Amino acid sequence: MDLASKRQFKTALYEQFARISRALANPHRLELLDLLTQGERTVEDLAREAALSVANASQHLQTLRTAQLVAVRREGLYAYYRLAHPRVQDLWLALRTVGETQLADLHQVIHTFLADRSQFQAIDLDGLRQRLDEEAVVLLDVRPILEYAAGHLPQARSIPIDELTARLGEVPHDQPIVAYCRGPYCVFADEAVALLTRHGYTAYRLDAGVPEWQARGYPISHA
Repeated sequence: MDLASKRQFKTALYEQFARISRALANPHRLELLDLLTQGERTVEDLAREAALSVANASQHLQTLRTAQLVAVRREGLYAYYRLAHPRVQDLWLALRTVGETQLADLHQVIHTFLADRSQFQAIDLDGLRQRLDEEAVVLLDVRPILEYAAGHLPQARSIPIDELTARLGEVPHDQPIVAYCRGPYCVFADEAVALLTRHGYTAYRLDAGVPEWQARGYPISHA
């Protein structure tokens, strides 16, 4: 390969990688990817969760699809999107980790908007796994039921956050409760712990979610 061909090869190579970086260079598309780590969703569901119009969400999803980061299937009038490959989830987690390590502004955003979180007791994945093995906690998945059905932590009970008040009678008082949602930046678990604590429960917030659990190589349940 001569010098000109080598240069042509490198330019073409990095252009392909740049397709992915361009697709990721938008906060709405990153949020859509984050939502899709919880499981397959319709365009309408994703638009509602991300506070976008359906047309805008669809446009962003098409950009992600062009970069082969998401895939779509159609069923009747609905389009269902999912991550194109498990490595796309790994990519999002890696990007998030780099941001947490390198961006001081990110920590300021977290401190500003999640300052109240410090009042809640937290538990990490290793601590949770040990307590599950010992049958020493009740684990609540407070995400929407569709996300629970797509995959959840073993032994977790599904009580979506918007149903928790009405279903408190289903939550036993004789064991500590661990609530989890979509991951470290989801506040559903914070809301659950606050509610449970007000009603006399010993409650903890899991500082992770299903993607982080999977990244450890731990199994996911679908039953």
